[in-house]
Amino acid sequence: MPPTAVYPPIHGKAVETIVSLLAHERLMSLGVNRPDGWPQVTTVGYINDGLNLYFVTGRESQKLANIRADPRVSVSIHSNMDIVGAVGVSMAARATEVTDPVQIERLNRMMFERWPTVSVYCPATSSIAIIHLQPELVCAISASSGRSYTECFSLGEAASTPSPGNRNVTGPDALSAEARLF
Repeated sequence: MPPTAVYPPIHGKAVETIVSLLAHERLMSLGVNRPDGWPQVTTVGYINDGLNLYFVTGRESQKLANIRADPRVSVSIHSNMDIVGAVGVSMAARATEVTDPVQIERLNRMMFERWPTVSVYCPATSSIAIIHLQPELVCAISASSGRSYTECFSLGEAASTPSPGNRNVTGPDALSAEARLF
């Protein structure tokens, strides 16, 4: 087996750019490992707190069973921001269930503040699980002039630290955020 590639640690400008993209989007593709070895990819809604992602799933779902068996997941998020050059994010992360009621309430408030017309994070019964994804590797993808560019970063403490404000950057600043990354 070849050695795992070593990526540089993520830096502040990359965190800011990636968090801005995460805060703009609502859907991600989530890849989990099935027991038979085949990958399973589904699209789920999410919210982010800095680089950390959260989503809900049914307790009886195959997705949750797969995560419990192997918490390693892959995430892909494509930006729909109206800027020159498509921007996306790919992550390798570890999934854990959120069980702390205070944390669940905090996530419910975040969801309502960010997406007031969506109420999917308000678990009223034990049939729903909230899953936290803590990234270990983040790759930012940019496309311009018909070519794509990828820059990957390893994460240490950056993943567990929420980004101040989760600012949404739009208009000309969104393009400059992309340019700062590469």
